[in-house]
Amino acid sequence: MARVVDILLADTDIDTDLSKRLLAAIEKQEMIALQRANGPIAPRKRFKGPKPHALLENRPINCLYVDEAGKSNPESLPGPTFFSLGAVAIDEAEGVRYCERANAVKQEFFGTTNHTFHEPRIRNHNGEYYFNGDVGKQSEFDAAIDSLIDQTDFAVFGVGVRKNAFQEQFTDTRVDPYLPTDAYAVAIIFLLERYVDYIASREPRMVGRVTFESQGPREDAYHQLEYARVLMDGSQWLAPAAFRSWLETGLRFVPKRGSEPTELADMVSRDLYEWIRSDCEATPVRWERLGRKVYCNGDGRMGKFGIKVFPDHDIRDRIDAHRRQCGATLN
Repeated sequence: MARVVDILLADTDIDTDLSKRLLAAIEKQEMIALQRANGPIAPRKRFKGPKPHALLENRPINCLYVDEAGKSNPESLPGPTFFSLGAVAIDEAEGVRYCERANAVKQEFFGTTNHTFHEPRIRNHNGEYYFNGDVGKQSEFDAAIDSLIDQTDFAVFGVGVRKNAFQEQFTDTRVDPYLPTDAYAVAIIFLLERYVDYIASREPRMVGRVTFESQGPREDAYHQLEYARVLMDGSQWLAPAAFRSWLETGLRFVPKRGSEPTELADMVSRDLYEWIRSDCEATPVRWERLGRKVYCNGDGRMGKFGIKVFPDHDIRDRIDAHRRQCGATLN
């Protein structure tokens, strides 16, 4: 379109720089409209639960463990920057079994259970995962981690924010009043929308308990604040009562210490980060294995798929291909 306009204006006195700026503004608004138009259109109150307080119903607990990769704040770097939240949803009893299995792996390879799995050192065989250069030991450990993932029953969730595009299309323009201007806050909203869809579709009725890896008192307080905002105000696609009906009303925090399902969330967040950094073309080390556990409800559209990349207007074909691939594996 821009080329056609340049040709038409070539023999006129009209300022071509002005026309280019106008076209750029139109294209940006078109991308934003496309991004928003692809969102859910289901009723905002569709997950509103019954009136009784969720805790008074004595429902069983499902736990969502959350970890992050990258930095959520703007970065002054020459290339694109990214941020991801990875999460796993796991029932309480299965979380205990995961810790038992993880402790067995740690005892075998490190002689102690006082160890925490940590990406990206695992995939790069750095530090203690180098095993003094013993390639055979490295392979055995990788296989043990793969087996730990396969044996544990959990659902995968994640939100990847392409920060440059988010800054240009949403933060700078303030075009969407429903979205915060902070990447972390946006990621929390998208993550909780998908987790509520998951909890509300399960039987028996459960209540979701959300646990973040602790980043420090100030950071934990900020995450608690943003979580509370979602429960009080809802989101563009879900009413606040939907969140309050299915989630505990406060976050929990755990440090990186010993065995916790946050170790699985750490693996998810790192693979998701690597995937969005490649414009969703690469296949990170455990991406296909974790893809077998990505939450997918029905056709996986309109907030019913566990992985969200934002903004995604220019790579939506790859996002859809990944959704189809995961959906076929799960079904």
